[in-house]
Amino acid sequence: MERKKRNKKQWSKEEIRSLRQHLNLTQAKLAQKLGTRQQTISEWETGMYRPRGASATLLSIVAERSGFSYRAGDKPDE
Repeated sequence: MERKKRNKKQWSKEEIRSLRQHLNLTQAKLAQKLGTRQQTISEWETGMYRPRGASATLLSIVAERSGFSYRAGDKPDE
């Protein structure tokens, strides 16, 4: 069976911070909801690392369900 590749959202540090603020959550609260560490959220928001795999997918699901608007599939400017 052939697997389809999905065009996964590449989250920028600004988008992650905007989503967290849209949800009215602290880094610690967002980390708790995503099942990760607060330090990980901080590293995403400072641009040290980017969410990938399941984390990026989960962020997209949370964004869609919360009504957060972003341009899916766009690559952030660097």
